Amino acid sequence: MKLSIILFFLPWMLRIQSLIHKKFRERLKEKNLIVQMKVTDNSVGRSYIFQNGKIISRSGIHSDPDVCIMFKTEKIGFDLLMPPVNYQTRIDAIKNFNLMMEGPDELTSWFSETVMMSQTNHWKYGTPVENGEIRYVNNTNGGPVYVYVKNGKIIRMTPINFSDDDGETWTVKARGKEFSPPRKTTISPHGLASKSLVYSKDRNLYPMKRVDFDPNGDRNQQNRGISGYERISWDEALDIVESEIKRMNRSYGPGAILAARSSHHTWGNVGYYISAYQKFTNIIGATTTMLNPDSWEGWYWGAMHHYGHSMRNGAAEIYGQVEDCLQEAEMIVFWSSDPEVTNGVYGSFEGTVRRQWAKELGIEMIHIDPFFNETAAFLGGKWIAPRPTTSPALAQAITHVWIKEELYDSEYVERCTTGFKKWAAYILGEDEEGIERTPEWAEEETGV
Repeated sequence: MKLSIILFFLPWMLRIQSLIHKKFRERLKEKNLIVQMKVTDNSVGRSYIFQNGKIISRSGIHSDPDVCIMFKTEKIGFDLLMPPVNYQTRIDAIKNFNLMMEGPDELTSWFSETVMMSQTNHWKYGTPVENGEIRYVNNTNGGPVYVYVKNGKIIRMTPINFSDDDGETWTVKARGKEFSPPRKTTISPHGLASKSLVYSKDRNLYPMKRVDFDPNGDRNQQNRGISGYERISWDEALDIVESEIKRMNRSYGPGAILAARSSHHTWGNVGYYISAYQKFTNIIGATTTMLNPDSWEGWYWGAMHHYGHSMRNGAAEIYGQVEDCLQEAEMIVFWSSDPEVTNGVYGSFEGTVRRQWAKELGIEMIHIDPFFNETAAFLGGKWIAPRPTTSPALAQAITHVWIKEELYDSEYVERCTTGFKKWAAYILGEDEEGIERTPEWAEEETGV
């Protein structure tokens, strides 16, 4: 009964929003379709007919809807639709097939986005400041920034300076001292250059084609990078892509197309590897790339095995080691690590001040790198410089000392690891290779 009430009032909410907001009113005119929302056993359901901007709502089950949204039970449907929306709960429902949607991608996406727009039409963005400018916040991949806009044009971008109205700064207490970050964000050079990127004369704003390229005739491959380009329509561009896919399949077979994508989750619906990308490559036939577990997968899987955390078991916050290090660490080893150079993504230079705190507390710093890198120069400490590519030998020699002198946690290794005996035999030279990885052996390899 409760789900029926929500389904009854859904079209009224959309109608009211269309009366208030012209943009939403125009949105409803974009598609004509029939949407069915129901419990999977058909015990509760309601259909919505979108026709030229009008919405007709009918109780019951429609015989031929364009889009069908199904809830496993009435209670699940009520919990998922009842404000305020808990998006994590919705994601879990989709993963566990408690919430399902059927229909063409174009229509299912349009309906979902339309319902979401009805809840955000009243939102106002930006803060008016002096000189007629509007200040926005943007989280670039070089750090969060203020973006100042006037008459639809970006005037400047700056790091964010927090005011007294913003939230309080967090504090870490360690060894009798207290540490808090500055009341401002940091921003990488490439983040500050975002305005130049937006207005670059080299930025492609529309499809272009080489002037001497004819997809159905002479392609003039020898002029790639030499001849100029001309603007074409999106329809022509899509026609060329379609014809090229068909040509490759026809001439060389479906495996001739290599489909490459990012392993990250920020590349849109088409580029994300467990979204439409997989469906599209299966349809056209392609050889897909299998990427190594890079970027966040390192700390995600590493933390799972090191700390016992996981997405289902409660993931560790990615900055959670700061407090542990400041309170407990006696030494920090930067092994082939130069964070003062490579940290300019997402959080930008936030880590710099945290490493300074560790130095202030007298925590010993070790830098293992053939190159005396920027972090070693900045923080100081001991620099160990193995020959390039030989640091694995150094690691094996350290392991040799741990095993021979029984410096490792044998109870933990026995309880939580597999394959240690085979690994120890390899390190001690007791396997078929017969090479004992002693510090003396490593010295010849590494020069250390």
